[in-house]
Amino acid sequence: MKRLTENKIILLTRTTRLEELVARFNTLGQAKFYVEHLGANFTEYELEHRNYKTALRDTEMQLRALGRVQVLDRTFLTNFVFGNGDLVVVLGQDGLVANTLKYLREHPVIAVNPDPARWDGVLLPFGVNDVSKIVLDVFAQKRSVREITMAKAELNNGQILYGVNDLFIGPKSHVSARYQISIGLKHEQQSSSGIIVSTGLGSTGWLKSILAGARGIGSAFGKAFEPDILKTFRWESDYLYYTVREPFPSKSSEATLVFGKVTPKQPLKLVSQMPENGVIFSDGIEADYLEFNSGTQATVTLAEKKGHLVI
Repeated sequence: MKRLTENKIILLTRTTRLEELVARFNTLGQAKFYVEHLGANFTEYELEHRNYKTALRDTEMQLRALGRVQVLDRTFLTNFVFGNGDLVVVLGQDGLVANTLKYLREHPVIAVNPDPARWDGVLLPFGVNDVSKIVLDVFAQKRSVREITMAKAELNNGQILYGVNDLFIGPKSHVSARYQISIGLKHEQQSSSGIIVSTGLGSTGWLKSILAGARGIGSAFGKAFEPDILKTFRWESDYLYYTVREPFPSKSSEATLVFGKVTPKQPLKLVSQMPENGVIFSDGIEADYLEFNSGTQATVTLAEKKGHLVI
């Protein structure tokens, strides 16, 4: 069979909820007993699993007719080395797309929705039946690619973490984070529940919920406001927004630098004052984190690389 390309096509997949349950309870029968014993519908897990596996089979079959295919589970993302000419196809939910983008550089990503009836898929513009056509268009350079701005946290020990949706800087558990915060020429000591740094892509997630809470509190005090931030904060925006969660003013801490823009010329700088359990993680993946304990300095700004999503 003659292939269109000898470059690899990397097909990113994820385990289903059913597979995770079986891994936890050892057998399908025990997993079913556990779920139904709690009064939940196990059929929903089975249907979701069946739909995903069908989509995976059909997607892989189309790709193998076009090039060399390597199926990669998301658990291997952190250690996988992508080749310069690799084409990446992601079959999963939005979170899998975001988590994949931060480990790539110039690689185009084709995001496929395996179950449109179940997942909205803001980042999943294509269905399984579109795969062959979209890949052929990408090979022929006939598809547009949308750039996605990413955030980057760099520590003074050389460690780096990228975020496609957002970065969280704060404590592992429900205790106060203590640190010094600097933006531009302003700086202060703070005690809070942590800091969220959002990208344009992540603006409809964590940032949206923070603004909704602020709007509700303002309305309760008769000071309603309607920020238009989300209307103009696009995926390719050349800035980020930082938000301090639950800042606590006291004799030793202030609460004035709680929200603002982060730009290449005005990065966010933080110095940890937490003896232990300080962390920085991205995109909700708490297991993939940098330690942020006493004396560690973090500079948060726009990443030097961007995500490339085929549209």
